[in-house]
Amino acid sequence: MIYMTGALCTQPVQVLQSAQAPRVIQGYLNRLVARESESLALFTGLDIQNSEGGSSPVAEQLARLLSLLVDMAPADLRVKAPDVAGLLKDRTELAEFVEGLYDYWRGLERYLIFEGGADQSRDRAVEGHMPFITNNEDLTNLIREAYRRIERHLRGHWPRVYRQVPAGVNMSLLIDEVHWPNPGGVYEALREIRQVRLALLVLPVILYPRRNTRQGKFVRVAENPLTGVQLDPQQWFCLPIRVGELNFQVYFNREFLGMAVSLVNLFELSGHTEARCKPDGIVVFGLPEEHMNGERTVFYLDEQADIAVGAVVNSEEVDYFGYFKKMILTLHNAIMMRRGRLPLHGAMVRLRLRRGPAVSLVIVGDSGAGKSETIDAFNSLAADWISDMTIVFDDMGTLALGEEQRICGYGTEIGAFVRLDDLDPSYAFGRLDRSILMNPHRQNARVVLPLTEYADVVAGYPVDLVMYANNFETVNEERPPVEFFQTSEQALEVFRTGYHAAKGTTDEQGLVKSYFANPFGPPQMKDLHESLAKRYFEAAFAQGIPVGQIRTRLGIPGWEREGPRAAAEALFQHLLATRG
Repeated sequence: MIYMTGALCTQPVQVLQSAQAPRVIQGYLNRLVARESESLALFTGLDIQNSEGGSSPVAEQLARLLSLLVDMAPADLRVKAPDVAGLLKDRTELAEFVEGLYDYWRGLERYLIFEGGADQSRDRAVEGHMPFITNNEDLTNLIREAYRRIERHLRGHWPRVYRQVPAGVNMSLLIDEVHWPNPGGVYEALREIRQVRLALLVLPVILYPRRNTRQGKFVRVAENPLTGVQLDPQQWFCLPIRVGELNFQVYFNREFLGMAVSLVNLFELSGHTEARCKPDGIVVFGLPEEHMNGERTVFYLDEQADIAVGAVVNSEEVDYFGYFKKMILTLHNAIMMRRGRLPLHGAMVRLRLRRGPAVSLVIVGDSGAGKSETIDAFNSLAADWISDMTIVFDDMGTLALGEEQRICGYGTEIGAFVRLDDLDPSYAFGRLDRSILMNPHRQNARVVLPLTEYADVVAGYPVDLVMYANNFETVNEERPPVEFFQTSEQALEVFRTGYHAAKGTTDEQGLVKSYFANPFGPPQMKDLHESLAKRYFEAAFAQGIPVGQIRTRLGIPGWEREGPRAAAEALFQHLLATRG
């Protein structure tokens, strides 16, 4: 993590003269020691062990040697810098060491934090944005050039193939003090924490969080989890985001920086006006255990301040992006239910058929039920069936009764957090240049990628079809891929029970049930949700909106890809028959 409070380096040599260079070199030396690498023969007889987290004399000498090699040939260096010339005894081995060091650096999660103001005025906004972008590009070019010059001097020739790899940082943030109407009291602890105003991602980014599934429930508590909390402004940041129509502030301990910044691929980053408004929801990620009363994830509805507050403990047990995402969505759902909307854990897509009208389809289901995978199947079938497709939401949305009591759907996210295992490879790799990958080598590998425009998320499209994603039943004559309910009571029973085959996204196993396939708010506020669900389902049947279930078979081994595709085809056939 590199803080930028002054001028950036302007020459390649300055990169290796910086205070960070010996620390990075020491990290690589420590890795070689742990592996008992033969590369350590270069340093036989020298002390390469660092003390108290600092850098060893060898790391300091290597930083000086490499800085000289940027502009100096080895023969000249031996004369002008005899104090480090002993490390040049084997130029080929040293070149290999530099190659490994370069790869080690690029394998780190690398963050650049700028201090400054990006949005104080129109003119200053331009002044803030452009240096933010160009400084990132300049750093990449400086590091890359330093590496190439050193390699040229050690190997005696320039390379004939140049690979333009991302050599700078993965993610950059511009942070600033933003004054918002803080209600005081327990919220005073948040006042001095700086907000993220701009973000820059060098994609694809690959992160390796310590956990790959989410466990436990989001518990509603009777006391504000911020009570008695003191937060160090140097250790915390705030990410202001738009969750559908709501303003959220996500406060996070810097230990969770990678996952927190990944939120900008999933939610709309707030503009200057929204960031200055009172938030509808506040999430604090990384609270000490003593403030959590033995729980990992809790939320509180502060009626006096009109703010929903969520808190997640500081523990490696929650080092998983799903805790960020689902806590935010739990607060969203709680707020929306209190405003008379029905939250849905599912996906909504607006399709314009090649031979028919536009149709807005909602698919409801718990994690791993096949919501995103069915949308993926729509994409693969688009050439044959669809003229245009707009994703309104991919995981969580709400239904609202609009004009003339017409049911409309609203989203929350501009992106998706989906299982890499169940996506068509062409779909996933086709968007690799916009993606953040998480633990791609493990089961439940995930990708965070943008999907839709914020304007479509909050547009409020009329709903034409509501389906429950059934991922556990086989398809036969009695159980077709697409089936419709005859009454609202029949539909409510299926949605209320929420059966699905667990897919390893949580600690659940086998066939499980979840109230309305949505453990993020409805079970904690069940009485309110029941009245809303009955009202909306009765309205759907009164308006002639078909409500049914689609059998994705995603939970049946061997049908992970073909199941959603066959279900999507059957659904298209139904739409063409009824609306073509």
